[in-house]
Amino acid sequence: MFGTVSVVLLAVLLTGRVDGSGPSNILLIVTDDQDLQLGGMTPMKKTRSLIGEAGATFVNSFTATPLCCPSRSSILTGRYPHNHRVRNNSLAGNCSSALWQSGAEADAFPVYLNKLQYQTFFAGKYLNQYGKKEAGGVGHVPPGWDQWHALVGNSHYYNYTLSNNGKEEKHGDDYNDDYLTDLIANRSLNFLDNKSPLRPFFIMLAPPAPHSPWTAAPQYQKHFEDVKAPRDGSFDKAGKDKHWLLRQPVSPMPNTSLTFLDDAYRKRWRTLLSVDDMVEKLLKKLEATKDLNDTYVFFTSDNGYHTGQFSLPIDKRQLYEFDIRTPLLVRGPGVKPNQTLKAPVLNIDLAPTILDIAGVNMSAANVDGQSFLSLMAPSLRNGSARPFFLVEHTGEGLTVGDPACPKLGPGLSQCFPDCVCEDAVNNTYACVRTLDGRVDLQYCEFADTESFVEVYNLTSDPHQLENVVKKVDPSVLQTMNQRLIKLQSCQGAGCRSVT
Repeated sequence: MFGTVSVVLLAVLLTGRVDGSGPSNILLIVTDDQDLQLGGMTPMKKTRSLIGEAGATFVNSFTATPLCCPSRSSILTGRYPHNHRVRNNSLAGNCSSALWQSGAEADAFPVYLNKLQYQTFFAGKYLNQYGKKEAGGVGHVPPGWDQWHALVGNSHYYNYTLSNNGKEEKHGDDYNDDYLTDLIANRSLNFLDNKSPLRPFFIMLAPPAPHSPWTAAPQYQKHFEDVKAPRDGSFDKAGKDKHWLLRQPVSPMPNTSLTFLDDAYRKRWRTLLSVDDMVEKLLKKLEATKDLNDTYVFFTSDNGYHTGQFSLPIDKRQLYEFDIRTPLLVRGPGVKPNQTLKAPVLNIDLAPTILDIAGVNMSAANVDGQSFLSLMAPSLRNGSARPFFLVEHTGEGLTVGDPACPKLGPGLSQCFPDCVCEDAVNNTYACVRTLDGRVDLQYCEFADTESFVEVYNLTSDPHQLENVVKKVDPSVLQTMNQRLIKLQSCQGAGCRSVT
């Protein structure tokens, strides 16, 4: 019935592989606010062993934007924020809005996987405004998902609502039934028990840890009692020569801020121990079902987090290493163990990498990122690392002043503790980063009345203590400015070819 060429083409269409073998399974775990630079992976010994040591650890993994909803939107779409148009965590900022649902969400990577007959499963935090009445309520199940167990709103550990395949499901504060990290683990294990062996699967798990309110499981609430946030690098340093928002915190920090951030640091680590348990349970299950050797397992986070750097007590949203670097560990077919990879990768690269694994024709995918499959499994694909990339953030602030901080006017937000504000409407910036093994240079422009510019040579100044904008050769600044302009308006393949 079919000629030789037609048989090969049919095999590619059905499996994504020229040799006719089945497409690989994929497991993606995305934590919430987990830093890489400040020891955020330290408590996760099982994860580092079972995924990192069994595969590849990317030491230069970055988010395209250091804020939950736009970052998660970048993971789902493979696009920079200026293309998926999610600016912040609010509905007005397009977070899970009707515009998002009719636009970028309808073209997110799970849609492609579903068309390839992948069995798709989601559990955990989706987008910050998901499930709100104005965003379609719990009845809205994004396209591409066969099983859907999504948290309504932002991170919680107890007393939350889920959309269980479009039906409202209320949860209380019983550890055995309601602790969200464990619930996510248990439902994914149940999915693996009941999946069809005839079709590949894709699982995306998004536990709340280590996002506030930092509620640890009962068995871990006394761990790390002697741990404090790291005191090295830029910890409690004045933000001189930086954007005005970094110049406003009191430095050195008051004892109340130090106590608060140390407590937060310990609690964050404690919440991650349950995620570590989840990873172990899942990999044991994959081994028991004989799927482990044919499953790519990704572990990452949506953005980083700071605890005292430049005298900012706690949060993200800043352009510095502690907020934009993320963990990224991957194991799977063709990925040799114990690899430490230095090539820069972005969260916009996750979608194209997953699609590449599934056998999607990448020329047909509407993504700004690029697959990094070839970097960790060179025998499978050809490819190269990017020389430049973009980080962008749209600041947000309150329309009125905060009564708790009467000296601070409107336009600011996230003013805690001790009325230190972590964001503002003019904390809006775009950065271009050159990281090619020879040069590690970051150039950032702010959309504010000062047209403020920050430049860092991270080769000589890894903690970004000195803004060298006045010391750098003007021709270098001009080159970086032109690259930034191109990246800020790039789309698709154009984002991968900026010179």
